Amino acid sequence: MAAVLSCGEEALLSHRSAAWLWGLTKRFYVPVEVTAVSPRLTRDEIRVHSAVALATLDRASHEDIPVTAMPRTLLDFAAVDPQYLGQALDNARRLGLLDLIAIDELISRSRGFRGVARLRTALEIHRPAVFTRSGLERRFLELVRRARLPQPSTNVFVEGHELDAYWPDARFAVELDTYDYHGSPAAFEEDRVRQENLKLAGIEMVRVTGFRVNREPAAVTRRIRRLLIQRVADLKR
Repeated sequence: MAAVLSCGEEALLSHRSAAWLWGLTKRFYVPVEVTAVSPRLTRDEIRVHSAVALATLDRASHEDIPVTAMPRTLLDFAAVDPQYLGQALDNARRLGLLDLIAIDELISRSRGFRGVARLRTALEIHRPAVFTRSGLERRFLELVRRARLPQPSTNVFVEGHELDAYWPDARFAVELDTYDYHGSPAAFEEDRVRQENLKLAGIEMVRVTGFRVNREPAAVTRRIRRLLIQRVADLKR
């Protein structure tokens, strides 16, 4: 608060410091970063950024401290600390603060702004799944067919668990994941128990996400082929 007040009216905590205040990072940076309407010289304790491109929507208050709104905080953070941007987005989602519509609106009016491309790319994994669950299964089986891999059994029960794709001869399974389907605490716990039970039964299982099926289909099938070959070789030992 002292840093913000020292930078004049309408100043806001911003960038790394705003990310820390919102709970997006546990790392507290010095100097404190502030965005001001009339930037003053940066001091040892405070780094001052210009507010020329700041809109009313970009302003907020958190814990009674004037601060850049969450979308703007993420954009500024992308510009200065891209290494930890993914972690910041994960934390924003965990806190229920990741508003994709608001972020897209900010991106649309911030073309050419530093950090826009990084933020847009990092957001891809947080967008709704391209496929429904049944659509994901059909897409995966189509990729398997095109890659001329052995056709797996689908939606079969093995050791009391339903498997999305299962190669009996290799005792190898693929679980197709979407965040919406596996994102609850109960599903999280159930998934871990399922994997342990299958491992104890001598069945190897890997997970393939809808994001990967959509974004890197060739890489997915290459890895499945290698895993099947490796699994068959292990069983022969």
